[in-house]
Amino acid sequence: MSHHTETITVQITLSAYGDALIYGSTLIQSYLSGQYLKQRLFAWHEESFYGTELEVQQIQDVELVLLPAEQVIPFFAEMKLLNHIEWVWGEESTPFVQLAPMLYECIKKRAFIPSFNAYQDGKLQWTWDPETIDPEGRAILSQLGDDPLLSEGLGAAFSASVFQRCYGTEAEAADLRREYPLLFAKDRSAAAGMDAQSWLIAIGWKADTAPFRPLLQLLEPDEEETAWRLRLVLQDKQDPALLCPVRLAEDGEASGSWPEHWTPHIHDRSKAWLERLRAALPAKMLADGGQDMISTELSDDAAWQFLTVDSHRLLQTGWQVLLPAWWEAATRKRPKLRAKVHSGEGSERSTGSSLFGLDSLVNFDWRIAIGDTSLTEAEFTDLVARNERLVRFRGQWIALDPALVAQIRQAMAGMDSSQGLSFQDILHLHLLGSEDAPENSGQEPEEEGPERIRLEVELNEHLLGLISQLKRQSEWPDLPVPDSLKAELRSYQREGYAWLAFLRRFGLGACLADDMGLGKTVQFITYLLHVKETASGQEGRLPSLLICPTSVLGNWQKELSRFAPSIRVMLHYGSKRYSSEEFHEEASQADIVLTSYATATLDQELLIGFKWEALCLDEAQNIKNAQTKQSAAVRSFPAKHRIALTGTPIENRLSELWSIYDFINPGYLGNLRAFTNRFIQAIEKDHDEQKTADLQKLVKPFMLRRKKKDPAIQLDLPDKNEMKTYIHLTTEQGALYDQSVNQLMERMQKLEGIERKGAILSALTQLKQLCDHPQLLTKEALPEITGTSGRKLDTETLINRSSKLERLLSMVKELREEDERCLIFTQYIGMGEMLQQVLQQELDEPVLYLNGSTSKTARDRMIDQFQSRTLPAKEQPSVFILSIKAGGVGLNLTAANHVFHFDRWWNPAVENQATDRAYRMGQTKDVQVHKFISMGTLEERIDEMLESKQQLSDNVISSSEGWITELSTDELKDLFTLRRDWA
Repeated sequence: MSHHTETITVQITLSAYGDALIYGSTLIQSYLSGQYLKQRLFAWHEESFYGTELEVQQIQDVELVLLPAEQVIPFFAEMKLLNHIEWVWGEESTPFVQLAPMLYECIKKRAFIPSFNAYQDGKLQWTWDPETIDPEGRAILSQLGDDPLLSEGLGAAFSASVFQRCYGTEAEAADLRREYPLLFAKDRSAAAGMDAQSWLIAIGWKADTAPFRPLLQLLEPDEEETAWRLRLVLQDKQDPALLCPVRLAEDGEASGSWPEHWTPHIHDRSKAWLERLRAALPAKMLADGGQDMISTELSDDAAWQFLTVDSHRLLQTGWQVLLPAWWEAATRKRPKLRAKVHSGEGSERSTGSSLFGLDSLVNFDWRIAIGDTSLTEAEFTDLVARNERLVRFRGQWIALDPALVAQIRQAMAGMDSSQGLSFQDILHLHLLGSEDAPENSGQEPEEEGPERIRLEVELNEHLLGLISQLKRQSEWPDLPVPDSLKAELRSYQREGYAWLAFLRRFGLGACLADDMGLGKTVQFITYLLHVKETASGQEGRLPSLLICPTSVLGNWQKELSRFAPSIRVMLHYGSKRYSSEEFHEEASQADIVLTSYATATLDQELLIGFKWEALCLDEAQNIKNAQTKQSAAVRSFPAKHRIALTGTPIENRLSELWSIYDFINPGYLGNLRAFTNRFIQAIEKDHDEQKTADLQKLVKPFMLRRKKKDPAIQLDLPDKNEMKTYIHLTTEQGALYDQSVNQLMERMQKLEGIERKGAILSALTQLKQLCDHPQLLTKEALPEITGTSGRKLDTETLINRSSKLERLLSMVKELREEDERCLIFTQYIGMGEMLQQVLQQELDEPVLYLNGSTSKTARDRMIDQFQSRTLPAKEQPSVFILSIKAGGVGLNLTAANHVFHFDRWWNPAVENQATDRAYRMGQTKDVQVHKFISMGTLEERIDEMLESKQQLSDNVISSSEGWITELSTDELKDLFTLRRDWA
């Protein structure tokens, strides 16, 4: 008794692409709807999501369900069908339904092969391996062979299933390409003359059962032979040293001497060998009839063609090739052109006091290394004159690639050995040389091109020692610190000074790029004393020139007088600077001339008239834009030695580094266009690691960069490092300062008692505010400008009016480069507000400001914000401005490790308490304290009193500023009057 609820007859038609077009019928309905058939036939088919993803097509009145090719064989092999329906297969469908399980088993067992016919048509398809199909299956396949359309569709469905199941992932597809590269060869002509079986063996899909493998062997001429020879040999798989030459007649018959059991295999394969060789080799390499079609003599050009081109094509088509042993070495070792420096070069310069310099010329001879052979220039020229590509020299074969010979000649022509190499060329060649570069071992020969020739330099003992010192800090010569230095140098500062002096000895520029606070100033001052002592006996000694921002001119004056009082300093700045004639006379008597970037630009013609003993740029990032007049002016000044001091050699772009290096060592990194093409585009846009490493090698010998985080430095620093930053007033500040003092002195003649004290305290506040910023005194509205995003603060105008503000901004930007945080203390609310607005706009980040009017809630929120380590970068404040009264005590701000006293409280205890907001329990970094002092003003005079304790007791000083009001009019005048020597 039947339990089926209905009977459905299914008809299957395969498209040429392997898709199955399926329709069904019942006894009641001649054709079922596609939806009805889908829901029943594919009710258990997970791959099509139970039929829901299958497409329905209509041809005339019949609806067909389309089953994609890759799903066809698995579906009909597994036959997961509804049991309550009786499924009947149409007569044309029955053979396919019978074959599907067998073919699916082939796929699961990977018993498939690439299709030879499809390969010849330029496609990759898969077919079942006939040897794995049982007799019943072969009989069915034979019947299908009578129907080309069905046979083609079945093959396409099988291939699609193989791709889906076996090579469906990117990793599986990549494995296939790696294991069988010949399957993907672009040139498929090599398959000509093969049958499917020999092709499967050639591509490596099937193992060759023969006990030998056929090879093509190239033999170089020996003492008896004069020509190159190409021959076919059979190599024993068990004993690769056994080679049996084979002769192939025109009809493909083989003759020769070989082990007897090889004969059947040879006779089966020899005709295919000849057909394959005819397809793969140029006709001129095959004999015109005769006993041996392969063993033929080759000309020098033909042998070269075989080595460089034909052998590669043979390898790609599955042939194995046996080439002379020396050829592998010749292709593995890249040719080198070496400049061998004469033995005595550099010795007289390295021992004498004369400057060497990057432009110094060094004599050399050429050496050309090809393979394992080293040639002199004369030997190379003689060999090239023979006009042969393969030449025997000293019993060894040398390959003279015409493209390589042209490159070598071009490189030699570019450097005239009679003129010598510049030391700059030698440095480049050595620093970017090949000592660390691996040979092209075991890889395909490099393509012909400019990269094949390697230019190197062979140094003599003297230059090898010098460059070794440039590259390794451990080899820097130790120098005694000049006795006239009034300071105790730390170990890294002694190394920095010795490094500057060492580079000077060879006329090589230096970039001292230590972090802010590590003492670049004192290292350069020590260097100046060394220059003065070593050059004192020389005639025509010249002064050095130091160029710095206006805001640090005063700092240099003070530090020079403090650390090196024997150095004669001349200030060239402001409206009272010397005219040309006076300048030459005064400068000749000085050891160093100090000037600002702006003045150096204005007086370029004057300063260019000296050849300076040393030229130093402080805050050298001021010339980061090489196109400005300022940068051009600074570069134009002649000097025996050039030094750049900067804490930020690169602020944003590599062009800034180029600009500094083009100052210290002009031309060393090429011109800006060449540097852009060679490094900037590759590193900034493409993030090329090799170019980055190359640039580091070139830059490193001339840059000394130490960071506070370096373990060796950290151990040598105090816990709290206090330093004074001396700053000049601007012209506007100086004029207003004089005016205020004059007005006070006039009033002192008329006032007495409490009015006198009041006037003095009022003037005191005015003068202190003037030292900060004239805006605090003039009470003007803050300047604004209109930009694309609306109105914003004109920070440039504000900064230009105050040297203190200019210097603070520079230092804050530098420490922000190191991701460090700072506190800034000021007494004046107006100054605090101005600092907040300027820094917020210039740093493009939030800046906090706490003063007496800040509520407790806001105060607590600010502290939490500043101390946070989890806020996003754009929301994290790194600068905290505080009123010294409101923020000087009771706060824990250990996230900061820099403290700036923008204006002085003149009470050491109060200042120390303020500093202790950062320098307290929980602080993990060394704290740098910067005290700003306007030179020539009462700020400097009172600081001197605090330092010396003269005339004043600790008690008087620490109590208040009231003691100033008790001074006589003359004492007031002495305290307040602007000192012109510093101003």
